[in-house]
Formats: sequence, C-alpha cells, structure tokens
Amino acid sequence: MDDHTRQATRLWTLAQPVVSAFVVSAVRDFTARDDVLQETAVAVMESFDRYDPQRPFVAWAMGIAQNQVRLYLRRIQRDRLVFDEDVLVQLAAAFEEAFPEQSPSLGFLRGCLDQLEGRARELCELRYGRDLKPTAIAESLGMSGNTVSKALQRIREQLRACIERKVSFEKGMP
Repeated sequence: MDDHTRQATRLWTLAQPVVSAFVVSAVRDFTARDDVLQETAVAVMESFDRYDPQRPFVAWAMGIAQNQVRLYLRRIQRDRLVFDEDVLVQLAAAFEEAFPEQSPSLGFLRGCLDQLEGRARELCELRYGRDLKPTAIAESLGMSGNTVSKALQRIREQLRACIERKVSFEKGMP
C-alpha cells in the first residue's frame, strides 16, 4: 500500500464514525444505509487526491456524505410512484373491458396495485395514469415497444391473479 492510500485510509477510519452517524440519521432504510455509507467511502477514496490537507478531513468527508445522501434521496423519490384516483379508475375500466365477467371483484384492485413495485408500478402509471401508448413509454424509458407491451401484459396477468386469489380467499377457498 502506498503512502497516499495509507493516509486516505487512516483519515477515513477516523472520520467514519461521524459520517456513519450522519448517514444513519438521514437514511431510514437499514440496507440503504449500508449502501450509502459504502458509496461515501468509495467516493472519499476515489477523490482523496482533491482533498486539501489545510481543511478538516471530517468536514470534507461529510460534504461527500451529504452528496451521497442527496443522490440516494433523489433515487427513491423517482422510485416511489403513487397511484392517484384517476389512475385507479382507468385501470379498473381497463380490467372491466378485458375481464367483464370479473367486474364485481374489481374492489380488490387497489390492494393488488399497492403491491406493485419499481418498474411495474412505473409502467402502470405511464400507461394508465398518463394514457401513453407502449411505443411512447418505450421511447421515454429507453426500452423496445415489444418489451413494454410484454411487461404490461405480465403486469395485467399479475394483477388478475392477485384479484383472483383475493376472491378465492374471501369465498373461503385456499
């Protein structure tokens, strides 16, 4: 290990408890805390040659940690798509059209939609909330139109299966 790396490691080891406490206070998700702290450590080590030894190292490392926390918060904001009432109404209408014989069970749709996460939730929002066609969704997400169409088909099947499970459970069938 060269002197430069040894010095960076020594300073990071001293600053890490303070930086860790900051990350823990700012990031609620336990697993994300570790990721943000690790990303901070990597950023500190990668940018150590830009550190000015005339300034306190802890303050410099905290600045990097703040940037990493901001990046994390931006990421989770984008990931959290919440369906509004219009989206739910449009999805229910789409299900009624596709499965008219199952329309009494559409009351379970909200619970099934709440179980969608990540890309599935985003695709539903774009298709039914914003009324975008698969080709427009594909362009905005950098995917192929066929991939989007297939994903939407799988999501509709997933929602249908969820509704059917809830109906079966309510009727007392396992």
